[in-house]
Amino acid sequence: MPVRARTALSKEVGIEAPHSCRIHAARVWRNPNTFDAVAAQGQQAFTREGCAACHTPPLYTNNTLTPADGFAVPPDHREKFDVMPISVGTDSNLALKTRKGTGFYKVPSLKGVWYRGLYAHDGAVSSLEDWFDPARLMDDYLPTGFKGYRLETRSVKGHEFGLKLSPDNKHALIAFLRTL
Repeated sequence: MPVRARTALSKEVGIEAPHSCRIHAARVWRNPNTFDAVAAQGQQAFTREGCAACHTPPLYTNNTLTPADGFAVPPDHREKFDVMPISVGTDSNLALKTRKGTGFYKVPSLKGVWYRGLYAHDGAVSSLEDWFDPARLMDDYLPTGFKGYRLETRSVKGHEFGLKLSPDNKHALIAFLRTL
């Protein structure tokens, strides 16, 4: 947060807002999740599973683009832009079939994932527990977030990383992600 904004907020609400806070409508939101032994195990899982290749600390993103499934990346795009050589299998509808569709998704930062409600490119998943549930890949999955027009069930494809972790490792990884 810029110094002027922190100073103005300090005067308005009478507290100092450190850089680790999120500010919304002049209200300070501190991350309630502490880095404890479980989160430390989750950090180890994050490292062991190779998550940092895309979600690179300290920003927890590599700021690259990943092509949507079915999108043929033009050769000059690989030279002009920072495009990953793989697709993470994310549903291509928004990236290819809308007027703003580019054929790419940007690797999101995991910083502040503790307070951002809906996950996936379309907000189909409402919790990290649901994001790491392999059932979301099935056609009969009931999304916990946005379902789509006239849909009851549908799969939420993409980013299959972490779906095969043991329940203890998933719990620890989620605890770590919530500390970011």
